[in-house]
Amino acid sequence: QVQLVESGGGLVQAGGSLRVSCTASGRTFSSYAMGWFRQAPGKEREFVAAISWIGGSEWYPDSMRGRFTISRDYAKNTLYLQMKTLKPEDTAVYYCAAKAGLEYYSDPREYRYWGQGTQVTVSS
Repeated sequence: QVQLVESGGGLVQAGGSLRVSCTASGRTFSSYAMGWFRQAPGKEREFVAAISWIGGSEWYPDSMRGRFTISRDYAKNTLYLQMKTLKPEDTAVYYCAAKAGLEYYSDPREYRYWGQGTQVTVSS
């Protein structure tokens, strides 16, 4: 049974940095793509970044490129999202997700497995 557990969220001031983590278990993820999404109150879930587990290829929407960096520690089965120059509008619950196959998708419906989310709050 696949489990994704996020951690590392919290309160940070605007302009600051934060790294959230997602520990994956339950299977090998060598043929999986992993992604980060976020959801603010009253808004749809938004694609932040994705990475192929085995090759490490990264994808970002233009709106996230430059301030967000996705990475993974293959040995620790852990996914990371490094965020910098945070803005109040980055406030959201951040979720990690996994899908079979190495293709990335920005549509959350393509991802089968989800974590419970971790709250990131950016104060102005």
